[in-house]
Amino acid sequence: MIEYRNVRVALLGAGSVGSQVARLLLEHGDELASRAGAGLELVGIAVRDVDAERDVDLPRELFTTDAASLILGADIVVELIGGIEPARTLVLQALQSGADVVTGNKALLATHGPELFAAAEQVGAQLYYEAAVAGAIPIIRPLHDSLAGDRIVRIMGIVNGTTNFILDLMDREGATFDDALATATELGYAEADPTADIEGYDAAQKAAILASIAFHTSVPLAAVHREGITSVTIEQVRAARKAGYVVKILATCERLTDENGREGVSARVYPALVPESHPLASVHGAKNAVFVEAEAAGDLMFYGAGAGGVETASAVLGDLVSAARRHVIGGPGIAESTRSDLPVFPIGTVRTSYQITLHVTDAPGVLSTVAGILAKHGVSVETVEQSSAHGVGGTATLVIGTHEARESDLADTVVSLRGEDVVTDVASVLRVVGA
Repeated sequence: MIEYRNVRVALLGAGSVGSQVARLLLEHGDELASRAGAGLELVGIAVRDVDAERDVDLPRELFTTDAASLILGADIVVELIGGIEPARTLVLQALQSGADVVTGNKALLATHGPELFAAAEQVGAQLYYEAAVAGAIPIIRPLHDSLAGDRIVRIMGIVNGTTNFILDLMDREGATFDDALATATELGYAEADPTADIEGYDAAQKAAILASIAFHTSVPLAAVHREGITSVTIEQVRAARKAGYVVKILATCERLTDENGREGVSARVYPALVPESHPLASVHGAKNAVFVEAEAAGDLMFYGAGAGGVETASAVLGDLVSAARRHVIGGPGIAESTRSDLPVFPIGTVRTSYQITLHVTDAPGVLSTVAGILAKHGVSVETVEQSSAHGVGGTATLVIGTHEARESDLADTVVSLRGEDVVTDVASVLRVVGA
């Protein structure tokens, strides 16, 4: 029987993911050791309350409230506390002590990523974070390693299971937003306070991480344009399906060239119309998927569980095995590749197309007036669908599909339409992607 030297592992946090990581480490230690070439010795679990009830029965002697001391005795620190503090302080302490760190903390990486990577590089440590985006789906390592020699053009990701569940329920069962959110909460897909999910904050953090890796450029969270799904109505979802689209909230990271020929990147999150023929349109329930467009590799899609304790623990353990292998082999960690230093363009420079639904007065010349407003802003009409007027002197509905145009021009067009007398209401504005 082969004997392995042990690598000491400290676990910070024993929530739904942390407790599963600990369980799997203890149950499959021998198998993991054979893969890593070293024993993975769980030396302790730092928690706020050692007596708190947990889903997994773990040895009580492993628990401690002294995270700082636990870190000092570890070769690898697994941070699954979440949030910014005390996670940031503890991760920095671990890195500065020379320990490698495995984390699933998207908020921490999106907000303080450059600081943490710099700290790791300074001492030759390594920071692993596969679990920070899309749960069990392997996307960080493919972007970081497998596609490092390619030129990624665009990423479109369904990276939040809660919002995908809600929009999918609205699309497939005709539920209203409020009813779909209530169902998501009842089933445990949505938190008691769902703001981070439904307002797009969670997806924006993941977009910042994905864009930074894909384009080898530091993309700060503040530069990610963010819109949530709270304004999406069942009428919009039905109209989208009728027109051959599905409403999805996407994290989009894209390489762009501005009007002056300067290359840069964009990262943004918003609900959009995805053609029924696009692979992302068939991602149902709380699943996640990331669609990558690369110059050489072409189109790639990564699909699977975007959350869940044991599912996310799979990604954490994958990083942990990699970290242990590095300890066996020796040598410094590999620094993050963010030296392209491309500018992050504001949302206004993005080129996209809109589907605009208007309620207009039933009068001669309305269509030409609306078309004139679009033309004034350099936006051309691709499709128009008009419903009959409702009652004498009532309103009609126009659904206008635009050709691709600059986002700022499209936004100005919507503002002008709202101020036009013949337009009684701009009922819906959704971007069209992936056509």
